[in-house]
Amino acid sequence: MGTFESAGVQIYYEEYGAGAPVVLIHGFASNIETNWVVPGWIELLAQRFWTIPFDLRGHGRSSKPHDWQAYTMDALVGDVVALLDHLKVDRTFIMGYSLGGRITLELLVRHPERVRAAVVGGVGRESGISSSEIRQKIVDGLLAPSIENVTDELARRFRRFAEANKNDLKALAACMSVARAMPPVSELSRIKAPVLVVAGANDTWIGSPQWLRDTIPNAQLVILEGRDHMTAVGDKRFKEEVLRFFAAADAQ
Repeated sequence: MGTFESAGVQIYYEEYGAGAPVVLIHGFASNIETNWVVPGWIELLAQRFWTIPFDLRGHGRSSKPHDWQAYTMDALVGDVVALLDHLKVDRTFIMGYSLGGRITLELLVRHPERVRAAVVGGVGRESGISSSEIRQKIVDGLLAPSIENVTDELARRFRRFAEANKNDLKALAACMSVARAMPPVSELSRIKAPVLVVAGANDTWIGSPQWLRDTIPNAQLVILEGRDHMTAVGDKRFKEEVLRFFAAADAQ
């Protein structure tokens, strides 16, 4: 475990196992523990890979700026590149879920030379929180004096999850306030690295993961039956497919 500085922000990371590197990027309002340790991902991957989870800025044990400008996609992608540079990793496997999946897509587009293969989980053609109106409701819910003051059901779910993970609510509100459009088809269609797209069959937040599979060359798609956005992460088949995918990529 350790920290490094990325554009003035301290980023916390951990290291497990040995072998080819795999960087893990968690979702919004989550952290290393919730997204990767509790569901058993680190225990699984560290048996074969140098497994490197980190806390996104504004989350976990990383610094938590309250300025929305600290949470642009440029900043979030820059943190991953800074992590790779800090550890002297030229190319890596990457796995991201939800917001982490969006960051992974941006890495594939902006820094293809740094990615050997990628798992994009909990991401589709669009996001249920892509509209400014919905994001503002979530921001208002995060900044409310207490959850009892939050009447919107989606905002209550975000507030409840954020509090359960002991987050800095002002930092999360700043992060949520930033619009993040999907990379254009012209850029997604140029991705050369192998990509595994994984989504729950009951995930109503993300639009079509099939569209993402069809848009990215060399992409595979796994749909997890009976799972939604919150329950897909710990799915047994999810783990089996990721392990198979990375092992095949590592053998090339």
